Amino acid sequence: MTLGEALTIIKSSLITVMMLGGPALIVSLVVGILISLFQSLTQIHEATLAFVPKILAVFLVLILLGGWMLNYLLNFTSDIFARMGGILP
Repeated sequence: MTLGEALTIIKSSLITVMMLGGPALIVSLVVGILISLFQSLTQIHEATLAFVPKILAVFLVLILLGGWMLNYLLNFTSDIFARMGGILP
C-alpha cells in the first residue's frame, strides 16, 4: 500500500464520519440555539427544557435519514473490504 492509497482511505473515512454525524449534530446545534434564545427571551432557565427538544430533534433526524445513512455506510464498508485485497502483501 502506498502513501497515496492510505491517505485516500483516511480521507474517505473522515468524510464518512462527517456525513453520518453531521446532520444530527447540526440539528442539535440549531435546536439548542433556538431553545437558548427562547429561554433568554422568556427568562425561563430550566435545564431539562434544553435537553428534551434536542433529543427529540436528533431522534427525528435519525428516523428520517437512517436509511440514507445505512446505505452510505454500507457503500463505504464494501469499498474498504474491496480495497483489502490490495492492502495486504
